[in-house]
Amino acid sequence: MKQDTIEIINKYYQAFNTGDMDTFFELLTEDVVHDVNQGKREIGKDAFKQFMACMNNNYKEQIVDIVIMATDDGARAAAEFMVLGEYINHDSGLPKARGQKYRLPAGAFFEIIDNKINRVTNYYNLEDWIAQVSD
Repeated sequence: MKQDTIEIINKYYQAFNTGDMDTFFELLTEDVVHDVNQGKREIGKDAFKQFMACMNNNYKEQIVDIVIMATDDGARAAAEFMVLGEYINHDSGLPKARGQKYRLPAGAFFEIIDNKINRVTNYYNLEDWIAQVSD
């Protein structure tokens, strides 16, 4: 079970990195809980799709140096990684986008139900990101 969960999280980030949104969303439950970094909790695959549409419009990102850990029963997991990104379009309430590049340490926590991701909680230091894109 632990290894199955690690593989699910690996597929999630591989799909993210390749822009394969069909596979990305197939890995989620319909009622997935998404805890947006320093933001609100969103529930449901449709809400996650809207979030990702905004992200894919405004940012070009790759997840690298990923380490995935899971509980023995595979019910919960965590990932630590680096986000290599480019800020390509202005996101409301944030600095203006000018193609700024950034490198940001981040992490995520997951709950898995029936071999699908039921919760994703993302974390990164927003102040660090703002400092990197404000130069």
